[in-house]
Amino acid sequence: QVNLVESGGGSVEAGGSLRLSCVASGYTVNTNCMGWFRQAPGKEREGVGVMYTTGHVAGRTYYADSMKGRFTISQGSAKDTMYLQMNDLQPEDSATYYCAATLDVHMTIAMRGMGPADFDYWGQGTQVVVSS
Repeated sequence: QVNLVESGGGSVEAGGSLRLSCVASGYTVNTNCMGWFRQAPGKEREGVGVMYTTGHVAGRTYYADSMKGRFTISQGSAKDTMYLQMNDLQPEDSATYYCAATLDVHMTIAMRGMGPADFDYWGQGTQVVVSS
């Protein structure tokens, strides 16, 4: 079992920034890919980006096309820690942000894109509210 805990959510005004954190614990040897998703009320969960955590691709990141530019994923000093830096936040970025993890040996997610079904483990989410 892998446990994921997100933190760093909160309320900001449009144009502001937030950094979310995700810490994985438990049997993390079962995973090599961590990702960020978000879900706004009444909408489907959408991918932000992923980061590979082990081997020669450790720290390598890939983003959903719509998320490129204002969002940056990075790895902490501990390989099981992941950050999401969000800049120039807009009201449409308001959502619950989730951390997820999975094993993706062949980097399939990086090649074809990410979806919620690709991930086996999920955190509880952290809420981000952006006011105009």
